[in-house]
Amino acid sequence: MTEQGFLPPSAVPGVRLLTLTDLRAALAQGGRDFLRAPLYGLFFSAVYVGGGILLWWALTASGQIWWTIPVTLGFPLLGPFVAVGLYEVSRRIEAGARLDWRGVLGVVFRQKDRQIPAIAAIIVVFFLFWNFLAHMIFALFMGLQVMTNVSSSWEVFLTPNGIAMIAVGTMVGAVFAGLLFALTVVSLPLLLERELDFVTAMLTSFACVRENPGVMLVWGITIAVLLFAGMVPMFLGLFVVLPVLGHASWHLYRRALD
Repeated sequence: MTEQGFLPPSAVPGVRLLTLTDLRAALAQGGRDFLRAPLYGLFFSAVYVGGGILLWWALTASGQIWWTIPVTLGFPLLGPFVAVGLYEVSRRIEAGARLDWRGVLGVVFRQKDRQIPAIAAIIVVFFLFWNFLAHMIFALFMGLQVMTNVSSSWEVFLTPNGIAMIAVGTMVGAVFAGLLFALTVVSLPLLLERELDFVTAMLTSFACVRENPGVMLVWGITIAVLLFAGMVPMFLGLFVVLPVLGHASWHLYRRALD
């Protein structure tokens, strides 16, 4: 990435085989990047956490408590786009380039004229469609039940219909999350560093997952566990989890592609 934000056309990179050692090394490098430039990590995390809290407040204030459940579960799907700023910080640290707010934010802002907004739009569509399906699944399994306030009567989820709804919703959500993960795990940092179209970047990301299914499964589970753990105390844990994962994702991308 140049300071002007313009890149020459890039060749499609090859995919490397990864091991669990690469995951451990990427996480360690992610932690070091966060400790080296913590203010950047805290800033980009604040955008994500603030958006999550605002969304939760808006939904609860409107009285639609049920929607907070699928929205909270789907909200991490927006994480890769928020992490673009963290990728740039890691890229500069790796290259020995100067870290400054104007430069980092300028690069992030200039992505609006490149390919990353196209992937961001796909992420948003995934997010919205998942929420629609979650509402539909709820209606299919619970629509014939006596009207119940699920925010105060959690026992409704222990009924046969409630358990079936949770099982189906979990499976559908896992499929959505897995597909989105496969399409974005290396495509976003790839588009930040190189000049490719977003379809090629997503196909390259999918190929990376296809060639490294076991390692990428562990990486996806690691991301999910850490994100959900960070979301428990009102999203506050994400102030640490997001920067580390964002920086680590950059280093894993560097290991995954030629």
